[in-house]
Amino acid sequence: MTYRNQRVVTTDSLAAGYGTTPVRIQQNFARNEQRFVEGKHFFKITGDELKSFRLSFSDVVNKHTTSLILWTERGASRHAKMLETELAWDFFEQLEDHYFNLREVHGVMLPNMSDPITLARAWADAMEAKQQAEALTHQQAEYIEHLESLFTDGLSPVQFCKRLNGVNTSKISAWLVSANWLYDDNPEGRSAQWRVRSYARDKYLTEKSSKVSPNSAVSFTTYQPVLLRDGAIWLYKNYLKGKLPMKVTWNGKFTHDKELAGGDN
Repeated sequence: MTYRNQRVVTTDSLAAGYGTTPVRIQQNFARNEQRFVEGKHFFKITGDELKSFRLSFSDVVNKHTTSLILWTERGASRHAKMLETELAWDFFEQLEDHYFNLREVHGVMLPNMSDPITLARAWADAMEAKQQAEALTHQQAEYIEHLESLFTDGLSPVQFCKRLNGVNTSKISAWLVSANWLYDDNPEGRSAQWRVRSYARDKYLTEKSSKVSPNSAVSFTTYQPVLLRDGAIWLYKNYLKGKLPMKVTWNGKFTHDKELAGGDN
């Protein structure tokens, strides 16, 4: 979708891809309106201009809409920054690579209306860009649906990864050490005492502490890393990229929502 020679997205499409609601996008805009410049970060369409725009994009513009905001690449980036979630940045990167930058290949110059060949090419380019944006939004919606089915509050990274087909969960904690998420607080002991590093704390992981008293004279505190939603997104994204430690017997298939009821893999 292009407007005034710029590739743009609607609030609804942005919200669906960012894993939030249109109301949240609107609220963030209202609270930070001074940081947005019309014509640079967004366009607001009303009146006859909106009626004309609706003729070309009736499937994304409700007939009762009296004003419409279209976000440019810079505007979409601002919203990703305000949400500051792994999911929002992931979707913005997809838009950046596969939607906004299509102009570098196809261009967005208005066609010569007297040249039917140029006009046909421009129409085809517009349809391709529109389909690409719709496909990205649909793909992100499926991604969010799969993730929501997988993630439950209170899971440790290992418990979460047990829901992912083929992951070698015995190696996950050590792998997260290399990702700067965990460290062993008992390196000389027989078993590891995993603690959360400051890099990942309150962003990807938190900790659950428990006091253990084997007898009245002895007590100590144990800690368990607990996965946060952004941590689950990061792990799931790396799982789909094939970057987690996998079992030698893995069949090459990734977990989908229909498989989740099985629990451990």
